[in-house]
Amino acid sequence: MSDLRDLAERIERLVLRHEELKRTNALLAQEVSTLTSERDNLRSRLGAARARVDALLDRLPAEHRDAGGPT
Repeated sequence: MSDLRDLAERIERLVLRHEELKRTNALLAQEVSTLTSERDNLRSRLGAARARVDALLDRLPAEHRDAGGPT
Protein backbone atom coordinates (compact mmCIF):
# COMPACT_ATOMS: atom_id res chain seq x y z
CA MET A 1 0.00 0.00 0.00
CA SER A 2 2.93 2.35 0.69
CA ASP A 3 4.15 1.88 -2.89
CA LEU A 4 0.75 2.90 -4.19
CA ARG A 5 0.75 6.08 -2.05
CA ASP A 6 4.28 6.90 -3.18
CA LEU A 7 3.26 6.44 -6.78
CA ALA A 8 0.17 8.63 -6.30
CA GLU A 9 2.32 11.38 -4.72
CA ARG A 10 4.79 11.23 -7.57
CA ILE A 11 1.99 11.43 -10.12
CA GLU A 12 0.49 14.42 -8.28
CA ARG A 13 3.88 16.19 -8.31
CA LEU A 14 4.25 15.44 -12.02
CA VAL A 15 0.81 16.86 -12.74
CA LEU A 16 1.61 20.02 -10.76
CA ARG A 17 4.95 20.37 -12.55
CA HIS A 18 3.25 19.86 -15.90
CA GLU A 19 0.74 22.64 -15.15
CA GLU A 20 3.57 24.93 -14.04
CA LEU A 21 5.50 24.24 -17.24
CA LYS A 22 2.38 24.88 -19.34
CA ARG A 23 1.93 28.29 -17.69
CA THR A 24 5.61 29.11 -18.15
CA ASN A 25 5.44 28.05 -21.80
CA ALA A 26 2.37 30.24 -22.40
CA LEU A 27 4.16 33.24 -20.88
CA LEU A 28 7.24 32.60 -22.99
CA ALA A 29 5.15 32.22 -26.14
CA GLN A 30 3.49 35.55 -25.39
CA GLU A 31 6.90 37.16 -24.86
CA VAL A 32 8.17 35.74 -28.16
CA SER A 33 5.12 37.15 -29.91
CA THR A 34 5.64 40.58 -28.35
CA LEU A 35 9.34 40.62 -29.22
CA THR A 36 8.65 39.44 -32.77
CA SER A 37 6.21 42.31 -33.26
CA GLU A 38 8.71 44.76 -31.80
CA ARG A 39 11.45 43.43 -34.08
CA ASP A 40 9.23 43.72 -37.14
CA ASN A 41 8.32 47.28 -36.19
CA LEU A 42 11.99 48.21 -35.74
CA ARG A 43 12.88 46.62 -39.09
CA SER A 44 10.15 48.65 -40.75
CA ARG A 45 11.38 51.85 -39.11
CA LEU A 46 14.96 51.04 -40.13
CA GLY A 47 13.87 50.52 -43.73
CA ALA A 48 12.05 53.85 -43.72
CA ALA A 49 15.08 55.60 -42.24
CA ARG A 50 17.35 54.06 -44.86
CA ALA A 51 15.01 55.22 -47.60
CA ARG A 52 15.07 58.76 -46.20
CA VAL A 53 18.89 58.75 -46.01
CA ASP A 54 19.12 57.40 -49.55
CA ALA A 55 16.74 60.13 -50.74
CA LEU A 56 18.86 62.79 -49.04
CA LEU A 57 22.03 61.35 -50.57
CA ASP A 58 20.42 61.42 -54.00
CA ARG A 59 19.73 65.12 -53.56
CA LEU A 60 23.41 65.91 -52.96
CA PRO A 61 25.40 67.23 -55.92
CA ALA A 62 27.40 64.51 -57.66
CA GLU A 63 30.74 65.94 -56.52
CA HIS A 64 29.74 65.46 -52.87
CA ARG A 65 28.41 61.94 -53.42
CA ASP A 66 31.58 60.56 -54.98
CA ALA A 67 34.23 59.57 -52.43
CA GLY A 68 32.84 61.73 -49.68
CA GLY A 69 33.10 65.07 -51.44
CA PRO A 70 35.87 67.15 -52.99
CA THR A 71 39.43 66.91 -51.67
